Amino acid sequence: MLTLAHYLVFAALLFSVGLFGILRRKNILMLFFSTEIMLNAINVAFVAIAHSLKNIDGQVFALFMIAVAAAEVAIGLGLVILWHRKHKSLDIDTLVRMKG
Repeated sequence: MLTLAHYLVFAALLFSVGLFGILRRKNILMLFFSTEIMLNAINVAFVAIAHSLKNIDGQVFALFMIAVAAAEVAIGLGLVILWHRKHKSLDIDTLVRMKG
């Protein structure tokens, strides 16, 4: 039987993988994927806690976060496509060089 602790450990591991991806990668697209992994980890934690408390608030909040993440991906991927067309690279270092 899976308990709340199992789900929270899974969410923490998933969040750690996403955080490692953000800290380690140099590709903008991989940063977006890592951010999505972190948001999904938070959603797993919210749903698990809401289920254990027999409350629907965490599930509603997780659904709201999924909608926000979808909007973030839509806008972010549009920006990434424009960036790639202009600079022919998705490397983060080109963003750092853009600072004035």
